[in-house]
Amino acid sequence: MTNLEERGHLLTEQVNPSSANLDRLSSLELVDLFNQEDAKTLAAIASARTQLAQAIDLAADKLRQGGRLFYIGAGTSGRLGVLDAAECPPTFCTPPEMVQGIIAGGAGALIRSSEDLEDRAEDGEDAVVRRHLTDLDVIVGITAGGTTPFVQGALQAARRRGASTVFIACVPAEQVEVPVDIDIRLLVGPEILAGSTRLKAGTVTKMALNILSTGVMVKLGKVYGNRMVDVSVTNKKLQDRALRILEDLTGLSRQEAGFLLEKSGRSVKLALIMHWTHLNKEEAQQLLETHNGQLRLAVESLKNTDS
Repeated sequence: MTNLEERGHLLTEQVNPSSANLDRLSSLELVDLFNQEDAKTLAAIASARTQLAQAIDLAADKLRQGGRLFYIGAGTSGRLGVLDAAECPPTFCTPPEMVQGIIAGGAGALIRSSEDLEDRAEDGEDAVVRRHLTDLDVIVGITAGGTTPFVQGALQAARRRGASTVFIACVPAEQVEVPVDIDIRLLVGPEILAGSTRLKAGTVTKMALNILSTGVMVKLGKVYGNRMVDVSVTNKKLQDRALRILEDLTGLSRQEAGFLLEKSGRSVKLALIMHWTHLNKEEAQQLLETHNGQLRLAVESLKNTDS
Protein backbone atom coordinates (compact mmCIF):
# COMPACT_ATOMS: atom_id res chain seq x y z
CA MET A 1 0.00 0.00 0.00
CA THR A 2 1.36 3.42 -0.93
CA ASN A 3 2.34 5.72 1.96
CA LEU A 4 -0.50 8.22 1.93
CA GLU A 5 1.59 10.85 3.74
CA GLU A 6 4.29 11.00 1.06
CA ARG A 7 2.75 11.78 -2.33
CA GLY A 8 5.43 13.80 -4.10
CA HIS A 9 6.43 10.83 -6.27
CA LEU A 10 2.96 10.55 -7.78
CA LEU A 11 2.64 11.63 -11.40
CA THR A 12 -0.25 13.96 -10.53
CA GLU A 13 1.86 15.77 -7.91
CA GLN A 14 4.98 16.33 -9.96
CA VAL A 15 6.05 19.69 -11.40
CA ASN A 16 5.50 20.30 -15.11
CA PRO A 17 8.64 21.81 -16.68
CA SER A 18 6.59 23.29 -19.53
CA SER A 19 4.87 25.68 -17.12
CA ALA A 20 7.84 26.62 -14.94
CA ASN A 21 7.33 30.31 -15.79
CA LEU A 22 3.52 30.19 -15.59
CA ASP A 23 3.25 33.44 -13.63
CA ARG A 24 5.18 35.32 -16.31
CA LEU A 25 3.13 34.26 -19.35
CA SER A 26 0.82 36.53 -21.28
CA SER A 27 -2.85 35.57 -21.48
CA LEU A 28 -2.40 34.28 -25.03
CA GLU A 29 0.62 32.24 -23.98
CA LEU A 30 -1.44 30.79 -21.12
CA VAL A 31 -4.17 29.70 -23.52
CA ASP A 32 -1.64 28.16 -25.91
CA LEU A 33 0.03 26.26 -23.07
CA PHE A 34 -3.28 24.86 -21.86
CA ASN A 35 -4.16 23.82 -25.38
CA GLN A 36 -0.80 22.10 -25.79
CA GLU A 37 -1.12 20.21 -22.50
CA ASP A 38 -4.79 19.30 -22.95
CA ALA A 39 -3.90 17.51 -26.19
CA LYS A 40 -2.34 14.83 -23.98
CA THR A 41 -5.81 13.78 -22.82
CA LEU A 42 -6.53 12.25 -26.24
CA ALA A 43 -3.42 10.11 -26.10
CA ALA A 44 -4.28 9.00 -22.56
CA ILE A 45 -7.74 7.86 -23.64
CA ALA A 46 -6.27 6.01 -26.61
CA SER A 47 -3.81 4.19 -24.35
CA ALA A 48 -6.68 3.04 -22.09
CA ARG A 49 -9.02 2.03 -24.93
CA THR A 50 -8.96 -1.69 -24.14
CA GLN A 51 -9.76 -1.20 -20.47
CA LEU A 52 -12.52 1.29 -21.28
CA ALA A 53 -14.08 -1.20 -23.69
CA GLN A 54 -13.91 -3.90 -21.02
CA ALA A 55 -15.63 -1.60 -18.54
CA ILE A 56 -18.40 -0.87 -21.04
CA ASP A 57 -19.04 -4.57 -21.63
CA LEU A 58 -18.93 -5.40 -17.92
CA ALA A 59 -21.31 -2.63 -16.89
CA ALA A 60 -23.72 -3.27 -19.74
CA ASP A 61 -23.88 -6.96 -18.86
CA LYS A 62 -24.60 -6.26 -15.19
CA LEU A 63 -27.17 -3.54 -15.86
CA ARG A 64 -28.92 -5.75 -18.39
CA GLN A 65 -29.45 -8.22 -15.55
CA GLY A 66 -30.87 -5.56 -13.23
CA GLY A 67 -27.67 -4.33 -11.62
CA ARG A 68 -26.57 -0.78 -10.91
CA LEU A 69 -23.59 1.38 -11.83
CA PHE A 70 -22.03 3.51 -9.08
CA TYR A 71 -19.38 6.21 -9.45
CA ILE A 72 -17.60 7.05 -6.22
CA GLY A 73 -15.03 9.77 -5.60
CA ALA A 74 -14.08 12.89 -3.67
CA GLY A 75 -13.58 16.50 -4.75
CA THR A 76 -13.40 17.01 -8.50
CA SER A 77 -13.46 13.26 -9.17
CA GLY A 78 -16.61 12.85 -7.11
CA ARG A 79 -18.32 15.80 -8.76
CA LEU A 80 -17.58 14.42 -12.22
CA GLY A 81 -19.09 11.07 -11.26
CA VAL A 82 -22.23 12.69 -9.87
CA LEU A 83 -22.53 14.83 -13.01
CA ASP A 84 -22.31 11.84 -15.33
CA ALA A 85 -24.84 9.87 -13.29
CA ALA A 86 -27.26 12.81 -13.15
CA GLU A 87 -27.23 13.18 -16.93
CA CYS A 88 -28.27 9.58 -17.66
CA PRO A 89 -32.02 9.88 -16.84
CA PRO A 90 -32.74 12.84 -19.16
CA THR A 91 -30.50 11.55 -21.96
CA PHE A 92 -31.40 7.86 -21.85
CA CYS A 93 -34.60 7.78 -19.78
CA THR A 94 -32.96 5.53 -17.19
CA PRO A 95 -34.39 5.19 -13.69
CA PRO A 96 -32.39 7.33 -11.21
CA GLU A 97 -31.20 4.26 -9.32
CA MET A 98 -29.58 2.63 -12.36
CA VAL A 99 -26.56 4.98 -12.45
CA GLN A 100 -25.64 6.74 -9.21
CA GLY A 101 -22.89 9.09 -8.14
CA ILE A 102 -21.45 9.04 -4.62
CA ILE A 103 -19.23 11.88 -3.40
CA ALA A 104 -17.39 12.20 -0.10
CA GLY A 105 -19.34 14.67 1.99
CA GLY A 106 -22.65 14.05 0.22
CA ALA A 107 -24.69 16.56 -1.75
CA GLY A 108 -23.20 19.54 0.08
CA ALA A 109 -19.76 18.71 -1.31
CA LEU A 110 -21.02 19.40 -4.84
CA ILE A 111 -21.01 23.16 -4.22
CA ARG A 112 -18.71 23.55 -1.22
CA SER A 113 -15.26 22.03 -0.87
CA SER A 114 -15.21 19.09 1.55
CA GLU A 115 -11.85 17.63 0.62
CA ASP A 116 -11.01 16.78 4.25
CA LEU A 117 -13.69 14.09 4.16
CA GLU A 118 -11.83 12.12 1.49
CA ASP A 119 -9.40 10.87 4.15
CA ARG A 120 -12.06 8.70 5.82
CA ALA A 121 -11.92 5.20 4.34
CA GLU A 122 -14.69 4.13 6.71
CA ASP A 123 -17.04 6.66 5.11
CA GLY A 124 -16.43 5.12 1.71
CA GLU A 125 -17.11 1.68 3.11
CA ASP A 126 -20.29 2.91 4.80
CA ALA A 127 -21.52 4.50 1.57
CA VAL A 128 -21.23 1.13 -0.13
CA VAL A 129 -22.77 -0.86 2.72
CA ARG A 130 -25.82 1.42 2.84
CA ARG A 131 -26.56 0.69 -0.79
CA HIS A 132 -26.79 -3.08 -0.24
CA LEU A 133 -24.55 -4.12 -3.11
CA THR A 134 -24.89 -7.45 -4.88
CA ASP A 135 -22.82 -9.25 -7.50
CA LEU A 136 -24.87 -7.48 -10.17
CA ASP A 137 -23.57 -4.04 -9.20
CA VAL A 138 -20.52 -2.24 -10.62
CA ILE A 139 -18.50 0.27 -8.59
CA VAL A 140 -16.26 2.74 -10.43
CA GLY A 141 -13.75 4.33 -8.07
CA ILE A 142 -12.44 7.66 -9.37
CA THR A 143 -9.35 9.31 -7.89
CA ALA A 144 -6.78 11.25 -9.91
CA GLY A 145 -3.88 10.51 -7.58
CA GLY A 146 -5.11 7.00 -6.83
CA THR A 147 -4.68 7.18 -3.05
CA THR A 148 -7.97 8.68 -1.83
CA PRO A 149 -8.94 6.64 1.28
CA PHE A 150 -12.67 7.27 0.75
CA VAL A 151 -12.46 5.57 -2.65
CA GLN A 152 -10.11 2.84 -1.49
CA GLY A 153 -12.47 1.96 1.38
CA ALA A 154 -15.45 1.84 -0.95
CA LEU A 155 -13.72 -0.46 -3.44
CA GLN A 156 -12.55 -2.85 -0.74
CA ALA A 157 -16.06 -3.05 0.71
CA ALA A 158 -17.54 -3.57 -2.75
CA ARG A 159 -15.18 -6.47 -3.48
CA ARG A 160 -16.10 -8.15 -0.20
CA ARG A 161 -19.74 -8.01 -1.23
CA GLY A 162 -19.09 -9.54 -4.65
CA ALA A 163 -19.64 -6.41 -6.72
CA SER A 164 -17.55 -5.76 -9.82
CA THR A 165 -14.96 -3.02 -9.42
CA VAL A 166 -13.39 -0.52 -11.83
CA PHE A 167 -10.64 1.94 -10.94
CA ILE A 168 -9.95 5.21 -12.77
CA ALA A 169 -6.75 7.08 -11.85
CA CYS A 170 -4.15 9.33 -13.48
CA VAL A 171 -1.08 7.68 -11.99
CA PRO A 172 0.73 4.52 -13.19
CA ALA A 173 -0.23 1.22 -11.59
CA GLU A 174 3.28 0.81 -10.17
CA GLN A 175 2.81 4.00 -8.15
CA VAL A 176 -0.54 2.96 -6.65
CA GLU A 177 -1.64 -0.68 -6.90
CA VAL A 178 -5.34 -1.34 -6.37
CA PRO A 179 -6.95 -4.81 -6.62
CA VAL A 180 -9.92 -4.35 -8.99
CA ASP A 181 -11.52 -6.15 -11.91
CA ILE A 182 -10.67 -3.43 -14.45
CA ASP A 183 -7.88 -0.92 -13.91
CA ILE A 184 -8.05 2.23 -16.08
CA ARG A 185 -5.04 4.53 -15.97
CA LEU A 186 -5.30 7.88 -17.74
CA LEU A 187 -1.75 9.20 -17.81
CA VAL A 188 -1.81 12.86 -18.78
CA GLY A 189 1.34 13.86 -16.88
CA PRO A 190 1.93 16.68 -14.37
CA GLU A 191 -0.52 19.57 -14.32
CA ILE A 192 0.26 23.08 -15.54
CA LEU A 193 -0.49 24.23 -12.01
CA ALA A 194 1.36 21.59 -9.99
CA GLY A 195 -1.03 19.24 -8.22
CA SER A 196 -4.23 20.87 -9.51
CA THR A 197 -5.95 17.75 -10.80
CA ARG A 198 -9.12 19.60 -11.73
CA LEU A 199 -7.19 20.48 -14.92
CA LYS A 200 -5.94 17.74 -17.30
CA ALA A 201 -6.82 14.94 -14.90
CA GLY A 202 -10.35 16.29 -14.56
CA THR A 203 -10.71 16.73 -18.30
CA VAL A 204 -9.55 13.22 -19.15
CA THR A 205 -11.75 11.75 -16.40
CA LYS A 206 -14.79 13.50 -17.86
CA MET A 207 -13.87 12.13 -21.27
CA ALA A 208 -13.58 8.60 -19.90
CA LEU A 209 -16.92 8.81 -18.10
CA ASN A 210 -18.59 10.15 -21.25
CA ILE A 211 -17.29 7.13 -23.15
CA LEU A 212 -18.21 4.67 -20.41
CA SER A 213 -21.79 5.76 -19.76
CA THR A 214 -22.64 6.40 -23.42
CA GLY A 215 -21.10 3.10 -24.45
CA VAL A 216 -23.12 1.25 -21.83
CA MET A 217 -26.35 2.90 -22.95
CA VAL A 218 -25.64 2.03 -26.58
CA LYS A 219 -25.22 -1.61 -25.55
CA LEU A 220 -28.50 -1.45 -23.60
CA GLY A 221 -30.42 -0.33 -26.69
CA LYS A 222 -30.88 3.29 -25.67
CA VAL A 223 -29.62 4.43 -29.07
CA TYR A 224 -30.71 3.81 -32.66
CA GLY A 225 -27.97 4.70 -35.12
CA ASN A 226 -26.61 7.76 -33.37
CA ARG A 227 -29.98 9.04 -32.11
CA MET A 228 -31.00 9.10 -28.45
CA VAL A 229 -34.30 7.32 -29.00
CA ASP A 230 -34.87 6.90 -25.27
CA VAL A 231 -34.63 10.64 -24.64
CA SER A 232 -36.85 11.82 -21.78
CA VAL A 233 -39.24 14.38 -23.27
CA THR A 234 -39.45 16.69 -20.26
CA ASN A 235 -38.91 20.20 -21.65
CA LYS A 236 -39.20 22.19 -24.88
CA LYS A 237 -35.61 21.50 -25.97
CA LEU A 238 -35.97 17.75 -25.53
CA GLN A 239 -39.40 17.76 -27.17
CA ASP A 240 -37.89 19.52 -30.17
CA ARG A 241 -35.12 16.93 -30.29
CA ALA A 242 -37.65 14.09 -30.09
CA LEU A 243 -39.69 15.57 -32.93
CA ARG A 244 -36.62 16.08 -35.11
CA ILE A 245 -35.60 12.46 -34.56
CA LEU A 246 -39.05 11.30 -35.65
CA GLU A 247 -39.08 13.64 -38.65
CA ASP A 248 -35.63 12.53 -39.80
CA LEU A 249 -36.18 8.79 -39.36
CA THR A 250 -39.75 8.56 -40.63
CA GLY A 251 -40.10 11.37 -43.16
CA LEU A 252 -43.18 12.65 -41.33
CA SER A 253 -44.05 16.33 -41.12
CA ARG A 254 -43.56 18.19 -37.84
CA GLN A 255 -47.28 18.04 -37.15
CA GLU A 256 -47.51 14.33 -37.96
CA ALA A 257 -44.46 13.60 -35.79
CA GLY A 258 -46.06 15.49 -32.91
CA PHE A 259 -49.25 13.46 -33.22
CA LEU A 260 -47.29 10.22 -33.30
CA LEU A 261 -45.21 11.24 -30.28
CA GLU A 262 -48.32 11.93 -28.20
CA LYS A 263 -49.97 8.72 -29.38
CA SER A 264 -46.92 6.77 -28.15
CA GLY A 265 -47.02 8.32 -24.68
CA ARG A 266 -44.14 10.66 -25.59
CA SER A 267 -41.76 7.76 -26.20
CA VAL A 268 -39.63 8.20 -29.32
CA LYS A 269 -38.73 4.53 -29.36
CA LEU A 270 -42.34 3.37 -29.22
CA ALA A 271 -43.35 6.00 -31.77
CA LEU A 272 -40.81 4.65 -34.24
CA ILE A 273 -41.96 1.06 -33.76
CA MET A 274 -45.59 2.08 -34.16
CA HIS A 275 -44.83 3.95 -37.38
CA TRP A 276 -42.61 1.27 -38.91
CA THR A 277 -44.73 -1.75 -37.93
CA HIS A 278 -48.25 -0.29 -37.69
CA LEU A 279 -48.62 -1.82 -34.22
CA ASN A 280 -50.56 -0.02 -31.50
CA LYS A 281 -48.83 1.31 -28.41
CA GLU A 282 -49.42 -1.80 -26.28
CA GLU A 283 -48.29 -4.18 -29.03
CA ALA A 284 -45.21 -2.06 -29.68
CA GLN A 285 -44.35 -2.06 -25.99
CA GLN A 286 -44.67 -5.83 -25.82
CA LEU A 287 -42.48 -6.27 -28.88
CA LEU A 288 -39.85 -3.98 -27.40
CA GLU A 289 -39.85 -5.84 -24.09
CA THR A 290 -39.46 -9.16 -25.92
CA HIS A 291 -36.23 -7.82 -27.40
CA ASN A 292 -34.90 -6.27 -24.16
CA GLY A 293 -35.48 -2.70 -25.29
CA GLN A 294 -33.45 -3.10 -28.49
CA LEU A 295 -35.31 -1.08 -31.13
CA ARG A 296 -33.35 -2.39 -34.11
CA LEU A 297 -33.79 -6.03 -33.10
CA ALA A 298 -37.49 -5.51 -32.43
CA VAL A 299 -38.18 -4.00 -35.84
CA GLU A 300 -35.98 -6.47 -37.71
CA SER A 301 -37.72 -9.39 -36.02
CA LEU A 302 -40.96 -8.43 -37.75
CA LYS A 303 -39.20 -7.98 -41.08
CA ASN A 304 -37.77 -11.46 -40.77
CA THR A 305 -41.21 -12.83 -39.91
CA ASP A 306 -42.75 -11.14 -42.96
CA SER A 307 -40.08 -12.58 -45.24
